[in-house]
Order: sequence, then structure tokens, then C-alpha cells
Amino acid sequence: MLKFVIVDDEPLALEVLEGYIKKLDNLHSISVFTDAIKALNYLESQQTDVLLLDIEMPYINGIEFLTRLSDPPLTIFTTAYRNYAFEGFELGVIDFLLKPISFLRFSAAMDKVRDFLFLKSHDTQLDPVALAPEFVFVKSGVKRIKLYFNQVTHIQGLKDYAIIHTLQERIVVKGSIKLVQEMFPASLFIRVHKSFLVSTPIIKRIERNRIIFGSYQIPIGRNYREEVEKKISRH
Repeated sequence: MLKFVIVDDEPLALEVLEGYIKKLDNLHSISVFTDAIKALNYLESQQTDVLLLDIEMPYINGIEFLTRLSDPPLTIFTTAYRNYAFEGFELGVIDFLLKPISFLRFSAAMDKVRDFLFLKSHDTQLDPVALAPEFVFVKSGVKRIKLYFNQVTHIQGLKDYAIIHTLQERIVVKGSIKLVQEMFPASLFIRVHKSFLVSTPIIKRIERNRIIFGSYQIPIGRNYREEVEKKISRH
């Protein structure tokens, strides 16, 4: 059973998100708050799996809210303001939903949450010993899986884990994105943000400060913009 907390000062937004959760899965409990201060006190004393957090709220915004939590749960920002994506991923949110949020987009975010929580429990790691120019082995218990670099689209760092996105699946490995970057070839991957590593060949479209491919929109950090532009100009 997943325990959700929704924090939003708009009652209609709370109603929509609560309805989406109930539509997806019966195995859950939901606590909703329009008052951010009350939500903070609740989260500090109650175990929570997933936090759906608005950003523009009275008294305290979502960015400050998250920084005040001593041990924040898995967090998804829900906001009408696209420009907060940078701050959100800097704080380790797993996803960023732009209002008005469609059920399809919400469902995709929940898939990412479930995958992360399930795979995290398998203690999966990259094997630095079995490293080759074309692949690396992923260890999960007694199993070893060959991961080809040309099948990886991007990697998202999340706290002490990295979510590796391939053409077919997501793999959650223990370790920082910095550790992953050291094992992946610099000729094929580029750091575009504190929390993201991207396969250079997939970068075909940049809009403002975002790399767009498929259904993904990956932020380009201010400190990485120049290097990204140099790299893609050579491809």
C-alpha cells in the first residue's frame, strides 16, 4: 500500500489529483492539505511514500517546503509554472507535472514512482569490474545483465540512486549520477544538469533550456548550457 500526501492551496486541484490516484489503484491511503504549514508538521511525524506538491502557495512555496523536510518522501511537483523545473530536479524530485495535468501524464508519473520503489528494493548495482567500451554489467542479487550503452537514452539522479532509461525499460541502480557518469563513455553521454546525463545522439531538439525527445523534456542546467551547445554542434 502506498501512502500519498497531496499539498495544494486549490481545492479543485486536490480533488483532481485525489480522483486520479483512486482511479489508478485501490491500494493506497491519501491525506490532502490546503495548508502547507499543517502539511509540513504532518510529514515530519508520519511515514509517507509519495508527495504531490504544488509550488505557488501562500506563506511558503513548494521549493522552500521541500527544503524544510528533514527526510522528504518521493516527490512530484504539480504546478502551472514551467520555470520551476530546474529547482525541482535540483531538489531531487522524481517528476514535474505541469497543470492542467492530464490523467495520461499523471499515470506515466505513477508508473515511474512504482518502478522506482520496486526496483530500488532489489539492490541493483553497476559492476565496475565488468566494464567494456560498448557495455557494462548490472548486478541484481545473483543475476548479471549486460547493459549496452547505445540502448540508453538518459539517466536521472535521485538521491542515492540513478534511474537509467533505455529504449525498452527503466533500471534503478544504487549510486550517484556522478558514479554512473564515470562509468559511461564521455564520447556518448553528456551531463546536461546536476540530475541528468543524456545520450548525445538523441539530442535533436532543444527548446529554450530543455532537451525534448519523445515524451521527455529534460532541463539543461545553467552551468551546463555552454558545454551542451558545444557538444551538439559537433554532431
